[in-house]
Amino acid sequence: MDLRERLSVYVIVSGATPEGVVDRVLAAGVGSLQYREKHLPLGEQLRQARRLREQCRRAGALFFVNDRLDLAMAAGADGVHLGQSDLPPAEARRLWGPQALIGASCASLEEIPWSAGADYVGVGPIYATASKDDAGAPVGVEAIERICQAFPGPVVGIGGIGPGRVAPIIRAGACGVSVISAVLDAPDPAAAARELLREVKHALAETGTP
Repeated sequence: MDLRERLSVYVIVSGATPEGVVDRVLAAGVGSLQYREKHLPLGEQLRQARRLREQCRRAGALFFVNDRLDLAMAAGADGVHLGQSDLPPAEARRLWGPQALIGASCASLEEIPWSAGADYVGVGPIYATASKDDAGAPVGVEAIERICQAFPGPVVGIGGIGPGRVAPIIRAGACGVSVISAVLDAPDPAAAARELLREVKHALAETGTP
């Protein structure tokens, strides 16, 4: 399974996400998981990140840590996802090495140069979202189209995405979607993950993307 396929549905969890929910979501076929936690002491974050890493490895999924290169390296994660106010991807690559998977948040063409060296970019928020306080104004599906033309690697849409909103993002050139509430706040998180995977697969087939 290549990186594009693993990023088809990319779920972001926190320290409050129950362990059993993580296992069920991974068993549903989610290929990538990101740990985002801003409030717990660093030692507790490391403990949680290592547990999530093991859950992902058992499921054959990729595990990323949000923002913190040091935490990602200490936890033995597959990669790190960096925002525009974090260490630049090229510098993270220099410190961690070629084996690391590095993602970058990108909302506009002006942010593409900063993203140089990243393996993939997350573009958003595509739609309005309440899951991230500092997400900013929606950039729309058009941002996916523009960034796909300028960035050579996989592009993932993020922000306000749920069932019924996947196809336009994939048609614009993204390989997948990144979600929080669409899966974790659903009555059945595993079923929600499967539905998103189905919609991504269907949209990719419509575009002729293998």
